[in-house]
Amino acid sequence: MPRLVIVLPVTPLRVGDSFAVSAWPLHVTVLPPFLTDAPSSEIAAAMAGVALGRSPLTVAVGDDELFGRRHDIPVSLILPNEVLTALHHALVDAIRPFAAVPDEPAFTGGGFRAHVTHKPPARLHQGATLTLSQLALVDMLPRAHTAGRTVLAAHRLHEQLR
Repeated sequence: MPRLVIVLPVTPLRVGDSFAVSAWPLHVTVLPPFLTDAPSSEIAAAMAGVALGRSPLTVAVGDDELFGRRHDIPVSLILPNEVLTALHHALVDAIRPFAAVPDEPAFTGGGFRAHVTHKPPARLHQGATLTLSQLALVDMLPRAHTAGRTVLAAHRLHEQLR
């Protein structure tokens, strides 16, 4: 059963891009990993529907913190941003019907804390601002899989022309 995630990459990704777990490009996870039996094309279409009519987001980088079960994963927090939080909630609503387990943490967690995990030597620094202009759907293949993580779909955030 595929395990997928939706991210806002700091630098846009292309469909088919693949990378090892240790070499993830910098990104904000906007919808945490979830299990699904649905075809990725259906999830990508739902993600595209959320992206349509949304402008790129400008966010600011805050303090560093340690995440993870053992509090050993360094991250840079993204300062609270209403537009980013609204995007997260819209994705939860759009993708929940495709979840294998609709009550898993990706869809029920109330503690969305936007952040960018440090991937030495790459990291963000406090006070920096970013413009995030793309949503990417990524297959979270098992860590041991030789393909690593693979981008299944990518959609630009842009205002719909009126």
